[in-house]
Amino acid sequence: MKTLRFLLVATLLLVPAYAQQTGPVFKDGEAQIVDAFSDPESWIREDLWVETEFDTDGDGRMDRMHVSVTRPRQTETEGLKLPVVYETSPYYSGTAGFVPGLFWNIRHNLGEPAPEPRVHPEVTRRGERPIISTSQEKTWIPRGYIVVHSSSPGTGLSDGSPTVGGDNESLAPKAVVEWLAGKDNGYKERTGTEKVMASWSTGKIGMTGTSYNGTLPVAAATTGVKGLEAIIPIAPNTSYYHYYRSHGLVRNPGGYPGEDVDVLYDFIHSGDESKRARNNQVVRDNELVANMDRITGDYNDFWAGRDYLNDMKPFKAALLMSHGFNDWNVMPEHSYRIYEEARKKGVPVQIFYHQGGHGGPPPMKLMNRWFTRYLHGINNGVENDPKSWIVREDDEMSNPTSYPDYPHPEAQDVVLHLSKGSPESGGLSSIALPKQGTEKLVDNFSFSGDALAQAEFTNHRLMYVTPILSKPVHISGIARIKIRLSSSKPAANLSVWLVSLPWTEGRRSKITDNIITRGWADPQNYRSLTESEPLAPDRFYEMTFTLQPDDQVIKPGQRIGLMIFSSDRDFTLHPDPGTVLMVDVDATKLYLPIVGGQSAYDGAFENQD
Repeated sequence: MKTLRFLLVATLLLVPAYAQQTGPVFKDGEAQIVDAFSDPESWIREDLWVETEFDTDGDGRMDRMHVSVTRPRQTETEGLKLPVVYETSPYYSGTAGFVPGLFWNIRHNLGEPAPEPRVHPEVTRRGERPIISTSQEKTWIPRGYIVVHSSSPGTGLSDGSPTVGGDNESLAPKAVVEWLAGKDNGYKERTGTEKVMASWSTGKIGMTGTSYNGTLPVAAATTGVKGLEAIIPIAPNTSYYHYYRSHGLVRNPGGYPGEDVDVLYDFIHSGDESKRARNNQVVRDNELVANMDRITGDYNDFWAGRDYLNDMKPFKAALLMSHGFNDWNVMPEHSYRIYEEARKKGVPVQIFYHQGGHGGPPPMKLMNRWFTRYLHGINNGVENDPKSWIVREDDEMSNPTSYPDYPHPEAQDVVLHLSKGSPESGGLSSIALPKQGTEKLVDNFSFSGDALAQAEFTNHRLMYVTPILSKPVHISGIARIKIRLSSSKPAANLSVWLVSLPWTEGRRSKITDNIITRGWADPQNYRSLTESEPLAPDRFYEMTFTLQPDDQVIKPGQRIGLMIFSSDRDFTLHPDPGTVLMVDVDATKLYLPIVGGQSAYDGAFENQD
């Protein structure tokens, strides 16, 4: 017996320390930081390539994506398998920069080409192997994840060509996810034959990223690839048409006048210099420029192929969206349209909206619970949490207010009618006044939208305002306008802002504090988004279009204002001033989604004459 006991103790003393495997730790449904995973000096880094099933640079070989892996040492020393947080991007290896002439010249009349060709700069690749990026690492590796990055096709050391929303930008991350889930399409070198397996992965992958980096998780998820369990896209572009056009109108994202898909292509094309001339001709010139149609702005097959809403059938990854209501670059409709479709499909969904601009991730608690549930498989009940999280106007990003869904389930459309008041301000009311007739405005791009909104007297816009609110009004959802108008020319810009007045200097900026939402449309598309038609001068046309989604509480003491104008200096083309728009005041209506509906809206003006 003593001999047996001695042998047992001796055997235990000889067992290596790593026999008691280090693993993730969970508390209250969240992955906790583990000290053993937290030392960056101990992390293992690998520089690899993953082969795809496409050849977009035309060299006769399947394109390979450059991939970097960062993982805790325990995945090597202890054989520990962990789930993966994966981010992919076209930006990791540098961009062209905002060189003069990069954007299209927007100073020309509608329906006419730009007065001169734009500049096509070359991108100098930056960055050293093996690190593509270190984003996500400090957040997720200490919590028991592996972090993977890859460069998009035609950028950095990845093969192929950028296509700005083409199929290869969905299939490239799909190939990486397949490798992480067990496929043998990983390689040690860009052109070598030695394979490498992702043996340290559990096969459960989540994706996240912001802007273009947030678009690509959506793109990958539309393939239905096995292993992609959850995504957290932040301010993703989910339709390049909605990014560069609006209801038939050529419209640039805020801050980037004259940008279009071909501009973005040139901006990110940091890949193999020897392939660029071919890519430029085949992809940029023969595909992008030939089909994007900056003349009419119509929706066509080219744009349909770059609209991820059209590819949602295979989508099954649990979806946590994040967006800012004042994101005038990638506008808030981009997240809502995908969220709404995923919800209809029965996919687990949540949406986080804040009152700021471009970017802004959900609070760490929301992201942690999401990945903990769907990547680690911890049943924390996140699928039963509220679907909607809204950061109220005066709250911090970390303190959102939850609602059962977005829009707020109690929101109902309230129909608001206009009454004349040009060139000052008219009225906006739920009561229609008879025989208002028409009012006119004269287009002039020289005046910015915020200047027009603050003007007391101008013929360059029409303004209609409610009485002063005595109680708060909670707007939640998508406002829309039905407008009847005529134009003195065959084409005209049409811009609509919903604003809160008086205009005040806010903690973010005058613009974001006072603009409730905005919308733009081409009257030539009054009948069809796919086929515009020239406007007969002075003939009236009727069209209905949506503004951007919003959720905002307008405070007592403010007025809600509807501003109708033509060219929006910061977003539209700049035609010669002088186009006259006539608006039929009687036939024009605003449909405003109010929590509590008509009774809540009427109650906000109680005790007023």
